[in-house]
Amino acid sequence: MLRVGIIGCGDIANLNVMGYLHSQDTEIVAVSDTDIKKARDKLEQWGLRTIKIYPNYREMVNREDLDIVEILTPHHLHGPMTEYCAKAGVRGISVQKPMAHTLTDCEKMIRVCEDEKVKLKVYENFRFYPVYLRAKELLNNGIIGDLTNFRINSINAGGPSMPRDLKSIGWRRKFDICGGGPWVYDDGIHKFSMALWLMGQDRVEKVYSWIDYFSAVWDGPSYILWQYPSRYVDKAPRFGIFEITIAPNLYYPTNYYVCDEYIEISGTKGLMWINQCTCGGNFISKSPQFPPIIVYTNGEVNTYGNDLPRDWRYSFINSTEHFIEVIKSGGEPLYNGEQGKNLSIFAKMAHISDQQKRDVFWEEMTSENELNRSCLVEEPKEINGAVLHKYFSRIRKDFKKGIQAGLIHKELKYDKDLLLE
Repeated sequence: MLRVGIIGCGDIANLNVMGYLHSQDTEIVAVSDTDIKKARDKLEQWGLRTIKIYPNYREMVNREDLDIVEILTPHHLHGPMTEYCAKAGVRGISVQKPMAHTLTDCEKMIRVCEDEKVKLKVYENFRFYPVYLRAKELLNNGIIGDLTNFRINSINAGGPSMPRDLKSIGWRRKFDICGGGPWVYDDGIHKFSMALWLMGQDRVEKVYSWIDYFSAVWDGPSYILWQYPSRYVDKAPRFGIFEITIAPNLYYPTNYYVCDEYIEISGTKGLMWINQCTCGGNFISKSPQFPPIIVYTNGEVNTYGNDLPRDWRYSFINSTEHFIEVIKSGGEPLYNGEQGKNLSIFAKMAHISDQQKRDVFWEEMTSENELNRSCLVEEPKEINGAVLHKYFSRIRKDFKKGIQAGLIHKELKYDKDLLLE
């Protein structure tokens, strides 16, 4: 039985814990959080109220003889926590995406885990979402021919949604802690991951972006464009775009974070549309208008994946199960350290392009250039904080109108009974 410790009991812990609660091969033996009450409340929700809580993660690691550690803390802590756990003898370290707030820390994490023979996983769960797995299988089988263009629209709506810890929103606004903005660098890692994986790429060639901060909190709306490397001179160039759409007044109930994804992939023989991920399982998933996967090819339209579970929680369960198997039997985590660093590079390129108003090339993105500040993500300047009050006031007014119109507005909370479905 593999012994598991969790560092950080914030919002995302409710989802990361699911794979371990499902597993017959692991036992959560301890958690660590500086907020003891929050940790106690989480353990009560998970049905693990007798588990020991440590206010200091080092003490937990030193005392509990752990096989796996889940690091679910602000990004600037990932590096030092990974180094400590690796040197203390933990066999498997799973770090919530993004890998770290700087490329320098990413490289340090890779080196220490290689030196200590530790399996390092960067936890990007979209890669394990059942609908995306089916889409990848179809693409690999050439259903739409050679892939030429990728587009993802990330819609940030109004909810109602999973309750959020205000502290978690606060630190994500600080670029020196987060590493970038909350939508482009934090949540955006998922989208950049799909832009590489579904298109069969491990990097891009160059990025150009435009990022707005009209809400004074979120880095959106945004448009981020890129070109994939060209391997053959006789092939058409391949491009991608990531759109961050702000729709804070849109009624869009979900059990999870109040954003959702819609993907379009073009190929030489057809088109593919993939509907939803983060809000998978809500009322839109149950409508015939939004099947999981739609493919147009040879003059015909077909749908796929209607038999698949669409609830987002399965991406977490599948991801954790994969890592458990790696620790048990060997193999390579998804994502490993180098892959995780590549995702951070991709996301940071978008911020640097917006700040410097130019194309940014992959080769520029090194720890050396980060230290000399030529590829360092800077805190955005000249943001009008007065807009923030109006922004949230408008949201509250629209919710009141929705409730008066008869729309359901229920606070959807994590429920461990979901695990039994």
